[in-house]
Amino acid sequence: MTEQDLLRRFLFEDLGVRGEWVKLTTSWHSAKQHQQGPQNARLQLGQALAAVVMLSATIKFNGSMILQAQGDGDFKALVAQSTHDRKIRGLIRNNAHVPAGSLETMFGQGRLVLTIEPDNAQPYQGVVPLQGHNLAAALQAYFEQSEQLKTRLWLFANENDAVGLLLQELPAQNNDKTDWERIEILADTVTEQELLALDCEDLLYRLFNEENVRVFDAEPVEFECACSRSRIERTLRALGKEELEDILQEQGSIQITCEFCGEQYLFDRVDVESLLSRESVAHSSETLH
Repeated sequence: MTEQDLLRRFLFEDLGVRGEWVKLTTSWHSAKQHQQGPQNARLQLGQALAAVVMLSATIKFNGSMILQAQGDGDFKALVAQSTHDRKIRGLIRNNAHVPAGSLETMFGQGRLVLTIEPDNAQPYQGVVPLQGHNLAAALQAYFEQSEQLKTRLWLFANENDAVGLLLQELPAQNNDKTDWERIEILADTVTEQELLALDCEDLLYRLFNEENVRVFDAEPVEFECACSRSRIERTLRALGKEELEDILQEQGSIQITCEFCGEQYLFDRVDVESLLSRESVAHSSETLH
């Protein structure tokens, strides 16, 4: 049976190196179905989703990790998000035509942002220039600059699947440079076709059959959007009564479509007055206390 929508972690028992493998199928189809754009832009989203699942699994936290690529070229923005329990979503914004090529060719001058949003702590953000032949190269540069951890990624996507392989040295270990170099050389023989076609253990055997590799249980990955009516209401309250009134005067109602999942939220005048009155009651309650 072919493995799909799974993350597998693995560890080189005798070396200071860990790894991850991911394959997204149904979750990839669900994530991309509401995203418009040329195929090369959509496939970048698949690579980003595979990447953010693996990167979020390298840290212990409850919350979400967000990968953002932004530029001034034809590819305006790419966002991929994964929660600690492997719920993913993503979006792209682009012109009708995005030239194929390097990140600079597609995005122009831009930046790559990785944000960790823990549930009960302040967000942490790292930023590097958006440069390189592909997203894997840009992320490797991020880890070299921001984390000082040797990291390699292989990311591929087609219309059916989005896949990824990650290798990373373990922090705070007296790692042998020759061990890392040997594993990296072996991994560099992987092809796009192999990564798309082979299950995790078959791929690891093909690459590292002479190494002592421990593979951990599979973790399911699924598409799930975090949008909700209550979240939209908070956004509308933040706009303020005056701006909401202007929109109602102009359009008669407020309709918001989630860019991640396509869900539509409609607020008529009664809905808007209700959410503003609830805010007013909440403020009054806070003042009384």
